[in-house]
Amino acid sequence: MFRELLRQNKKISIEDCVQILKTETRGVLSVLGDNDYPYGMPMNHWYNEADGNIYFHCGKVGHRFDALKKHDKVSFCTYDNGYRNEGEWAWNVKSVIVFGRIEIVDDMDSIVDITTKLSHKFTQDEDYIRKEIEQYAKGTLLLKLIPENICGKLVTES
Repeated sequence: MFRELLRQNKKISIEDCVQILKTETRGVLSVLGDNDYPYGMPMNHWYNEADGNIYFHCGKVGHRFDALKKHDKVSFCTYDNGYRNEGEWAWNVKSVIVFGRIEIVDDMDSIVDITTKLSHKFTQDEDYIRKEIEQYAKGTLLLKLIPENICGKLVTES
């Protein structure tokens, strides 16, 4: 159902893909937007090792939410900061693309739990996290991306 990577020699392992999903703080979530135009937006995410799903938070209104109500299939792309080999100018970057379906989670306990875990990717300031959740949790939905395909590759930008 999903296309195979054309340049198999560039493919990275699923373990490398999971590591990137766990450590990188943001990527681009793409949905089928208005008039069937792709709509991609930068999103913070949290990868849950326990269930293999990727979680995002969003408001209860807007272009993204309207698109997801109509069509639950999405893609999500993230990539690492890359590295240079000594003596070379080109960057080597690992990227991951996830295809799957979004489920909307509106259970307050899950929203608080997952957004707290997501926040810890950015700060360990418990007071800040608590205040943000107290202020915004009621207006927040949790998006659960259930992967159907995960593929990653290492690209040398030369």
